[in-house]
Amino acid sequence: MELSRFVTIGQYIATESPVHRLDPRTKIGAVTLLMVVIFLVRDFTGYALLTAFLFGIVVLSRIPVSHVLRGLRPIVFLLAVTLILNVFFSGIEGGQVLFRLGPLVVTREAVVRAVFIGYRLIALVVATSLLTFTTSPVELTDGIERLLRPFRRIGVPAHELAMMMTIALRFIPTLLEETEKIIKAQMARGAEFERGNVFRRARALVPVLVPLFVSAFRRAEELALAMEARCYRGGEKRTRMKQLRFAPRDAFAMGVTVAASAIFALPFETWVAFLR
Repeated sequence: MELSRFVTIGQYIATESPVHRLDPRTKIGAVTLLMVVIFLVRDFTGYALLTAFLFGIVVLSRIPVSHVLRGLRPIVFLLAVTLILNVFFSGIEGGQVLFRLGPLVVTREAVVRAVFIGYRLIALVVATSLLTFTTSPVELTDGIERLLRPFRRIGVPAHELAMMMTIALRFIPTLLEETEKIIKAQMARGAEFERGNVFRRARALVPVLVPLFVSAFRRAEELALAMEARCYRGGEKRTRMKQLRFAPRDAFAMGVTVAASAIFALPFETWVAFLR
């Protein structure tokens, strides 16, 4: 049971690619825009173009496609539940009935909506994963802080928020690795995690959760002591070894993202009428 093989959120893959060289603020802005566009697309043509765009980013970032797909495994259960609920329990009155299963009615419109909602969930995970795959924790912290800096005038602690978000992402792989070690230690002592009903499996996880929480608190305390030992005082008068600067490639990447987002969001019929 190797959780780190399947949960890839928060992992950074150090490699040389055009996407890795972009300014972190550009990548954060592009991902935020794509997350909005994912909910604005209304037809299969838009989702097909969005899929091609995301696949192109994966190729440019030189991230293995298998690694990206592996990150979808933790949401399989959530995806299945979402599809089932929307197909069987969101029947649209007056829709084209595909088949009936007792009191449940499955319509064509409900199936289409279920497919759209499921794809949106997948696209959100892929887009956010690409951000963490191609941006180191330090760059991500600096990018978030610079984007939140204008809000400091109204009392928003930009640096502290950026630091907390980055530490949370950074510790996801660490906690998964710690969970694997605890599970293997418990299995060596005779614990069974894959047998019995749901309640028995949930009860078997109690000996895992307790030491996991203890380990998480211990790591948090060690991190706090290390930051204090290095005289960490937050973002006040803090200098950086590498300053963030926008380059022409950032403007080009953001322009392409904005143009592509407009194409995805507008219905296919609108573009056909415009071209005519």
